[in-house]
Amino acid sequence: MGLNLIRMRVLVMVLVLALMPCVSQSLAINQLKQLAAKHNITCILVFGDSSVDPGNNNRLATDMKGNFLPYGKDFFNGRPTGRFSDGRLATDFIADELGFTNAIPAFLDPNISKMDILHGVSFASAGSGYDELTANFSSVLSVPKQLEYFKHYKIHLRQLVGVKKAEEIIRNAIFVMSMGTNDFLQNYYLEPIRSKQYTLEEYKNFLVSRMVEDIKVLFAPSNFGI
Repeated sequence: MGLNLIRMRVLVMVLVLALMPCVSQSLAINQLKQLAAKHNITCILVFGDSSVDPGNNNRLATDMKGNFLPYGKDFFNGRPTGRFSDGRLATDFIADELGFTNAIPAFLDPNISKMDILHGVSFASAGSGYDELTANFSSVLSVPKQLEYFKHYKIHLRQLVGVKKAEEIIRNAIFVMSMGTNDFLQNYYLEPIRSKQYTLEEYKNFLVSRMVEDIKVLFAPSNFGI
């Protein structure tokens, strides 16, 4: 499969995710499962900040943690997991409706299973952003570090199902990126560093450029066996 075709499929998947709130209201869950099957969607791989971090920060030396009550009070068994939410995250619901799993695990969770590797994981880290400086403020996983863990994920996946099948799974995965809030709240408004370097418009453009570079790394041909 050519790289342009892969990018086209990824774009379609991103659009589906953007429309998911509307789709979930108009389609039954079994129809969403049929949609995933039709497009051979294999799993969900997540990058970002606290909006999609299911507990990676539990394993980091940072104060940015959500592994205590009242976080998780509406989660299964009323237990905190590291999610900055009373219950499940949006990505958990998406994975559930597509028939993969009812809760996407953190890649750094020591209890992660083989089935988790197959269905999808999250590399997200609360407090992170497109700007590496944002992650450095809170000692959390920057996007380049999350992408490095994605490489480790691929190694585990290849060991589990073989190189060819692993490439197929990654080629047909849904990739989710959700971050940016911390870049403005922490890195631009609370800390004086970036606001002294950039106007607000310039900083927006800087973040977009970082996002584009991250996506280029994520969708490098080597990640898809090309």
